[in-house]
Amino acid sequence: MYELVFRNARIDDETETVDIGINGSVIEKLGSNLEGKRVIDVDGDVAVPSFIESHIHLDKALLERVRPNTEGTLAGAIRITGELKKGFRFEEVLQRSRQVLEMLIASGTTYLRAHPDTDPLGGLTGFRAMMELRRLYSDAVDMQIVAFPQEGIIKLPGAYEILEETMKLGADVVGGCPYNENSYEDTKKHIDLVFELARKYDKDLDFHADFGDNVEDMRYRAVDYIAEKTIEYGFQGRVTVGHMTSLSSLDPDTFAKTISNISRARINVVPLPATDLYLSGRGDRYHVRRGVVNPVPLIEAGINVAFSSNNIRNAFTPFGKGDLLHIGSIYEHVAQLGSLSNQKMLLDMITKNAAKILHLERYGLNEGCVADFTILATKRVSDIFLDIPVRRFVVKRGRVIYRSELVEMKNF
Repeated sequence: MYELVFRNARIDDETETVDIGINGSVIEKLGSNLEGKRVIDVDGDVAVPSFIESHIHLDKALLERVRPNTEGTLAGAIRITGELKKGFRFEEVLQRSRQVLEMLIASGTTYLRAHPDTDPLGGLTGFRAMMELRRLYSDAVDMQIVAFPQEGIIKLPGAYEILEETMKLGADVVGGCPYNENSYEDTKKHIDLVFELARKYDKDLDFHADFGDNVEDMRYRAVDYIAEKTIEYGFQGRVTVGHMTSLSSLDPDTFAKTISNISRARINVVPLPATDLYLSGRGDRYHVRRGVVNPVPLIEAGINVAFSSNNIRNAFTPFGKGDLLHIGSIYEHVAQLGSLSNQKMLLDMITKNAAKILHLERYGLNEGCVADFTILATKRVSDIFLDIPVRRFVVKRGRVIYRSELVEMKNF
């Protein structure tokens, strides 16, 4: 007798449906005809592990209607957001962040890595709001918090001191934004400082790297240097790079060398399809670049790849609602990922691949794992990015924390 049983759940397209037996916060049994104090028959609907947002900015979300980025460029987004950050207030940041976090939960995401800006413009307001948000929603989400120097380190007096103060206050990960410096030499100094902090506090690193169209500007191609430092510091498997838009513009020989460097350093890569597509190629007048790296050659090279939402309704990305299936649908279109194996690959990227980045233990839909999963209103796992189905039930540590209020279609 289990405390909770989800009956007739589809976890694999090649096998029969199973019952998921839960006691406490743990999946104790996957089987058939399980008995429970409470039984929910999902009639063959798909069960997937909780989704993972491995790169998201809650503190800067929902600012598009406050001040839009009418030019649509990366430089414009950084400038506008920098000006808005000067006026950030704790309660206002917390309220916007709560709205987006509840969007994530309703979409089946209960793990995330948040990147609040920690710099002289915004101070520690965003970071403190994330710490409070994590406390308030501790029963519904697991959140890692990155100390993120959006405005650069070398070019902005006081930026390094705030970054280190954030680490002292309990940040989980050291972030970096090396492209936002005035020269490539300063970009390398930025990277050096971040690695020193990571070693000092024994934390993983997460860089906003290679975010640009101009592949001749080495500030936007710093990943080779990051790979070099990763190996030098012995941080293989503990470094993540986001965006990587320049990879889609490199010549084949340079691309192959860079991919080899990333693979040797065991660096995780997190493309951000909505933002990367929206901001890239703004200066192109023909042969307009998409700016979104295709994950297939990276995965074939043994690189761990995830994808994430990044920004939601602000100057960097004026769209979105925190739904990773929507982001995956964008990705499969722009990167031409149409096969059944591609559909599985996309699901892996927001589940088990992202779990490697966050170093999650006992994650997944297996006996002995924590009961964190979502029931989707579709009958095949391979259809989830095609259907973008209703999230019928979101389960966190064995408790239903969200269920859809939508009327489900029935056969008549």
